[in-house]
Amino acid sequence: MPIYIYWGKDEFAMGEAVKELREWILDPAWASFNYHIFPQKNADTVVEALNQSMTPPFGGGKRLVWLQNTTALYKECSKNVLEELKNTLNFIPTNTYLLMTSHYRPDPYLKSTKILQKFATKFQDFPLISPWKTDTLVHTVLVTAKKIGVNLTSKSAQFLAESVGNNTRLLHSELEKLRLYAGNDEQPLNVDILTRLVCSNTQNSLQLATAIRDGDTAKSLTLVTELIDASEPALKIVATLIGQFRTWTWVKIIMESGERDLKLIAEAVDIANHKRIYFLQKEVQQISVQQLISTLPLLLDLEISLKQGANQSSSIKAKVIELCQLYYRN
Repeated sequence: MPIYIYWGKDEFAMGEAVKELREWILDPAWASFNYHIFPQKNADTVVEALNQSMTPPFGGGKRLVWLQNTTALYKECSKNVLEELKNTLNFIPTNTYLLMTSHYRPDPYLKSTKILQKFATKFQDFPLISPWKTDTLVHTVLVTAKKIGVNLTSKSAQFLAESVGNNTRLLHSELEKLRLYAGNDEQPLNVDILTRLVCSNTQNSLQLATAIRDGDTAKSLTLVTELIDASEPALKIVATLIGQFRTWTWVKIIMESGERDLKLIAEAVDIANHKRIYFLQKEVQQISVQQLISTLPLLLDLEISLKQGANQSSSIKAKVIELCQLYYRN
């Protein structure tokens, strides 16, 4: 009874996992007979998918039944659906796979989730990595690059992580471009090559954070214009800024508390590579805790106004000017 449960906000990564599962399970010659997708429309859809999963596959290969965007993981199911889950999951043929996907995390308190946890072969989350978790983003770049067949230096992996952020679709697109560029050359691609070939909107968002921290209004406004012209979502820009300033704030607070152990500081601010703390300390050396603490409410105000429909360009520029004045040094 192979039952797979996928959920998460990273739709592209989850889609790639579904694609790999489909290719592994199905015999291409019999796929049209053994592959069934059930986009959930109502409670009856769950029952239909369960009934289909009880049917042995035709011909070669195995059967895959995919229940898309199911609410069974995060909403209370009817008694009828719960009974179907109890009566069906334990008897699904070993050569039939049931896949259930959702954008939302399964609610551990629901009866349906408890039943699925009891029988599921695999529960897997596909979260969007926070833009400021640089180490995790770099690790994802290296893993994906190896999978696609692109050889990167450590610095070029860092650059690519900063350039694409947590956009896994863009990461795959950029790596495919780099693979075609490299051809049969097995030499690692350096930063100079990536600078010419890779879109770097997130890199500019991090540069924007640095320009604000330096109180450089002119450079900050230029970077905002470049990001808006490149169709970078305003809320994504703000999310990157909030993450970067939150990290700087915690590093500065811990520094002033007297803590000097880089590993302990890294653990406190959720950074995997403790060596990065040394550079973060340098970055906040000339600014005060009060400046950093005062920044976050301004960014949160900007986020709220954007969510309420404020003009993206003018709102970000006005707030950037205010932030730069906070950090301006004669």
